[in-house]
Amino acid sequence: MTTERLQKILAHAGHGSRRACEIMIEEGRVTVDGQIAQLGDKADPDTQRIMVDDVPIRVPKTHTYIALYKPRGVISTTSDPEGRRTVIDLIPLEQRLYPVGRLDADSEGLILLTDDGAVTERLTHPRYGHARVYRVLVGKIPTTDTLERWQNGITLDGKKTQFSRVEIESQEHGQTWLRVTVHEGRKHLVRRVITALGHPVLRLIRVEMGPVHLGDLRPGRWRYLTQGELKAISRQTGVATARKMVSSPKRESKYSRDVRARQNRRNRAQDGSQRGGDRDGQRRRSSTRSSGRRSR
Repeated sequence: MTTERLQKILAHAGHGSRRACEIMIEEGRVTVDGQIAQLGDKADPDTQRIMVDDVPIRVPKTHTYIALYKPRGVISTTSDPEGRRTVIDLIPLEQRLYPVGRLDADSEGLILLTDDGAVTERLTHPRYGHARVYRVLVGKIPTTDTLERWQNGITLDGKKTQFSRVEIESQEHGQTWLRVTVHEGRKHLVRRVITALGHPVLRLIRVEMGPVHLGDLRPGRWRYLTQGELKAISRQTGVATARKMVSSPKRESKYSRDVRARQNRRNRAQDGSQRGGDRDGQRRRSSTRSSGRRSR
């Protein structure tokens, strides 16, 4: 159970400023589970009945939606008993997030994380059949017959399975990049179907999940989903999504600002190592000129 100061909950529900909500509490107009609240009380709006003047409050439901490029070797769970790095370790936010679906440790690419259980269930349950697209580097050059068998289906564990679509992107040095689309949700499906016909999987990158694309994200980087992506998810899943605007100055905590600042510094350090070297050189030249002026 997550609790917050009562005046913060009331303000978020549209009952005025926090100070105005404190006055309501002091006047005895607020109850929690039938008990008159006191200033300083905390409550959980998801599990407790909060009322103002005998009218239940309505707190807007907001959620966080993240797209992450999971690198190889990172585990797509919230924790790991072996102490390996997980996708949660890559997103240092306050709220508790959960991965939508999984990628095995040797695979990489797009994975979604959210605290919206309804969306998670709709995007991962096999009966909804949302498309997932992968780029797969395989050993050897697949024949036309192999491509047809991948698309028409083979039998795994006594059950027929198939790719919705498979295309050759490029071929070089006896290796082939495939673009594979699947709608099934069976574990290790892509890897197992490809290797079943004698082609070792050298690299596997998920690039699409439903309406969300990996785009130009790099390994270990993440971003918030756009409003357009959230609307598309709502249309495809039938679940209303409400994005939590963590980047909004009015709602962003000092912790989140510090985390975002550290993330930005890391990104700049990785992307601008060359520029950093140029800046160091400029500083050295500037220091030399300053020293020269002082000596004169």
